[in-house]
Formats: sequence, C-alpha cells, structure tokens
Amino acid sequence: MSEAQRTVAEQIAAGPRGEVRGPFIALLHHPALAGKLQELGEQLRWKSKLPKPLLELAVLVTARRWTCQHEWFMHEKLAREAGLDAGIIAAISQRVFPNDAPLDESMVYAFCAEAHASGRVSDATFEAVKSRFGLDGALELLVICGYYSLMAMVLNTAGMPLPGDAKPPLD
Repeated sequence: MSEAQRTVAEQIAAGPRGEVRGPFIALLHHPALAGKLQELGEQLRWKSKLPKPLLELAVLVTARRWTCQHEWFMHEKLAREAGLDAGIIAAISQRVFPNDAPLDESMVYAFCAEAHASGRVSDATFEAVKSRFGLDGALELLVICGYYSLMAMVLNTAGMPLPGDAKPPLD
C-alpha cells in the first residue's frame, strides 16, 4: 500500500467499523475517495437521527434495488439486530412490502422506493417523512439511498465475495 492508502486504512480501522472491509477494500485504490466516503458512511450509519431499524430498512431497500448480495448479506443481520421485523425483511427480499407494516416503516419504505424508482421523492412523501423525522431526517434518508446505491455499485462491480463463501441471499 502507498502511504496515503495506509493512512486511510488506519483511519477506517480506528473508527466504528474496526477494520477495512466491504467496499473499502476496493475503494482503497483511490485513498482520497475512500476517506471521504468513509466519513460520510460513518455519519449516516453511526450518527444518524433515524432509528436504527429504519436506517437498516432503507439500506435493505437499496441493496434489493441493486441486487447487491454483499450489502444485503451484511445489513440483513444488522437489521435483525436492530429489531426490524423479520416479515418486513423477507418481504423486501422478494421486492414487496407488507400492507400491514407499522406507519414509520411504511413511510420509510415508500420514500426509498420512490427515490430508487425515479431518482426523486414526491413532495407528499418527502413532507410526510419531514414532518415525522424533521428536515434533517428526511435529508439523511435521501442521502442513505444515494450512499448505499454508490456502495452497491462498488461492491457489484468489484465482485466482492460474501464472508465465508456464503450462498448469495438474493435471487
């Protein structure tokens, strides 16, 4: 590794991730990008205003949108640990969403689904999320969709294997 790569790898490992893994293995080839993206990811994942189950729901919607096996594999476990309902997780994996899901989960799902379908969230959906989680929460949710889309593209392009040579979880 170059000195710049080593410095960024040390910064990543010293943060809440605890190690260089996933997309950062590939991104280290461009240490300036890796460092900036790591900072954004740390803000979104560990300092978000959104409750953990809803944050992980947004990541799973994104992983499913891009059929990112690695992102889904890692965040499905995190979603379960955060308390996201197993039925919601299973439904998202099948590209559907339960009609009887709680309001917050339904609102986050609708927001993310719109963002991924058209690259835009309707005014009504944005306002609903904004009134529930504040403008900063709505903006975080939008950036989560974009950030994890970027990471899905990096992972899918890099062909990162699943830990322990696990079977791909998404069809």
